[in-house]
Amino acid sequence: MTEMHTPVLLTPTLPGMPDDGHARAVIDAVLPVVDGGRFAVKRTAGEKLEVKAHCFADGHDVLRVLLLWRADGGATHEVPMVLLNNDIWEAEFTPPTPGRYSYGVVAWVDSFASWRHELTRRVDEEDIRVAVQVGAIEVAAASSRATGADRQALTQWAQSLDHDAADRNIDGTALKAQALDRDLAELAGRYPDRRFQTTSAELPLIVDRVRARFSTWYELFPRSTGAPGTHGTLRDVESRLPAIAKMGFDVLYMPPIHPIGRIDRKGKNNTLVTEPGDVGSPWAIGAAEGGHKSILPELGTAEDFRHLVAAAAGHGIDIALDIAFQCAPDHPYVKAHPGWFRWRPDGTVQYAENPPKKYQDIYPFNFECDDWQGLWVELKSVFDHWIHEGVKVFRVDNPHTKAFPFWEWCITQIKREHPGVIFLAEAFTRPKVMHRLAKLGYSQSYTYFTWRNTKEELTKYFTELTQGPGYEYFRPNVWPNTPDILHEQLQTGGPGMFRLRLVLAATLAASYGIYGPAYELLEHLPRGPSSEEYLDSEKYQIRAWDHDQPDSIAPLIERVNRIRRDNVALQFNRSLRFLAVENDQLLAYAKQSEDGQNIIVTVVNLDPHNAQYGWIGLEPHSIGVDPGGTWQMHDLLSDERYQWQGDWHYVRLDPHHTPAHIMVVRRRTRSEQDFDYYL
Repeated sequence: MTEMHTPVLLTPTLPGMPDDGHARAVIDAVLPVVDGGRFAVKRTAGEKLEVKAHCFADGHDVLRVLLLWRADGGATHEVPMVLLNNDIWEAEFTPPTPGRYSYGVVAWVDSFASWRHELTRRVDEEDIRVAVQVGAIEVAAASSRATGADRQALTQWAQSLDHDAADRNIDGTALKAQALDRDLAELAGRYPDRRFQTTSAELPLIVDRVRARFSTWYELFPRSTGAPGTHGTLRDVESRLPAIAKMGFDVLYMPPIHPIGRIDRKGKNNTLVTEPGDVGSPWAIGAAEGGHKSILPELGTAEDFRHLVAAAAGHGIDIALDIAFQCAPDHPYVKAHPGWFRWRPDGTVQYAENPPKKYQDIYPFNFECDDWQGLWVELKSVFDHWIHEGVKVFRVDNPHTKAFPFWEWCITQIKREHPGVIFLAEAFTRPKVMHRLAKLGYSQSYTYFTWRNTKEELTKYFTELTQGPGYEYFRPNVWPNTPDILHEQLQTGGPGMFRLRLVLAATLAASYGIYGPAYELLEHLPRGPSSEEYLDSEKYQIRAWDHDQPDSIAPLIERVNRIRRDNVALQFNRSLRFLAVENDQLLAYAKQSEDGQNIIVTVVNLDPHNAQYGWIGLEPHSIGVDPGGTWQMHDLLSDERYQWQGDWHYVRLDPHHTPAHIMVVRRRTRSEQDFDYYL
């Protein structure tokens, strides 16, 4: 007798229908994400990335969600995600090395886990038997996806469930316990049915070396490092390395070291008329001796530069080179590639302007020129040249005045070839422009810190930097001064202002820098009233510095930088939180390490002239201390120790004695009489 089968008629897919309607899991969001995945999130090697996903499905079935991540060209790793609440799932991974990564999420309705969940709710014996029979089918399906001993164990379990479900001598309670065996359930869970999974789009992640997140910069002019009356050299810079390392800096940044143009050269204090011996601005790049790939002969040779880079590395210091894409009128590019510049009707090249400022000694590139591709290739080759010479860190001058597509292409290409290269954007411009540069690939960015001086301004700005959406891609590097910026507060605030601004920069941000020796030697005279430019600026002349001045704050800088190195809490930005304090002249804030074991509380007197006092709000539970307990606050600046308890704590800071407290929390482990502490 022939068995008859009713044919299955497949309805054709209609317009608007998905190719496969079996997938029921919904991935509504994957976070963090920058502009929907258009740009990359940033982390550093060894720094974990916490990922959250909003995932759910119809009905009451159990969902299973995995975080997927991989390095470019590498294998995909899967990490189980944990349900927090409100359909939010969480997992994390730690990228081990610098490079480009991607991450995403996959989710599916887990039929085995759904069956197991339903079985836990069954109480009627007949319902249990039927449910166990269904479970036998689920386990058998899992066994078909398994191999080796796992397959054999699952097959035996499926057969046992099917047999025992029909055995009336086994009561429902025992049958249910057998079916819910945890070890066997874990085994079955290794072989899920993922045919109908939903997968999110891959999101990009850029992983830099740690110095992109935590760095301490020192800027100097090489030509001012020689003996008085002489032009400093790269060898003279090398002789300064021990002192710079002793102060605790790990990045030495030098303004452009290239030949300086002679045509329209600026004189001292930015005058238009030069005198014999005027050295001009290092940012007026290019002369008969060469351009962006050459070294000013007075500074030394390429071999001297390579020797400096190697010597700095021996001190744990990166040499950061300034890249300023602009030319002096006598730069070789002007003659060889006149089409790269804007020409005025009178037959001259348009020089740079930022009204009312005029830079007659600088020609900007025209990124709208016909040979834009040739220009791009040549500019990238400047980076390539100095990377070949050992440079891994670049401070880029005014990147916001160059085409954004160029930066995205150039930085992406360089970081694919050299993942450890770091780019700092010197972009004192509008916030959205600064953030766009960070999205395009810049590792760090200058900030508005120099102009944020009051308690309200600092609190609002650093809350935005550390808690706002820009945290995922914008890494601040804060500077209390630069060769271009001598803020009014430093002009009039005396030594106390220099000390308190240093502490603020070093503890509010994981990366900061100073322009020295002007900063540690308290240089404060402006070029004129209402000016932020230095008098006798090193931008236009050689200066001789007396590093042994008795009022130098180099010892304070050394101590603060040592505190930064020794306390991991200060090496990240995310944990920054401001503490309540009734006095507007006192700013208090805390940072802590990811494991909560290292907690730093900083209190700064914003008044450089007068003592200020107040009560700081710090709840014991927020630092892992029993509400009724006592703990010690160890001031790492003064080495003084204080006993704190309760929620409010009195502080008094005299700027003539100390501008701030940088205190580490010491939690007691024994009695009040001993001094055995842990961080």
